[in-house]
Amino acid sequence: MAFRFEELKVWQMALDLSNEIDLLSKKLPVEERFSLASQIKRAADSVVLNIAEGSTGQTKPEFKRFLDIALRSAVEVVACLFIAIKRNYITKEEFDKNYIAYEVICKMITKLRDSM
Repeated sequence: MAFRFEELKVWQMALDLSNEIDLLSKKLPVEERFSLASQIKRAADSVVLNIAEGSTGQTKPEFKRFLDIALRSAVEVVACLFIAIKRNYITKEEFDKNYIAYEVICKMITKLRDSM
């Protein structure tokens, strides 16, 4: 593996979840394409991108800063999930599956950040 972030389990999970959110966003109504669908995809992608960017050639405090951004983006995904279920765009099962996954990734990001 050429880049440090590729070895991080948290980054690998974030990448997988980003793909899950992409698929979920395609189920949202067409009128949400440029609002909720776009927002949840950008937030999910931000988790992946900030972990990667922070891990590459950064100081520990700088990496922690990027992990903080990734954590906030993960929480943003969860908030979007709440909006989606409240508007009946997704099922309870889709909500629960992604909620639990983002709860896990938030804990992983927090543990990595706190270990530095």
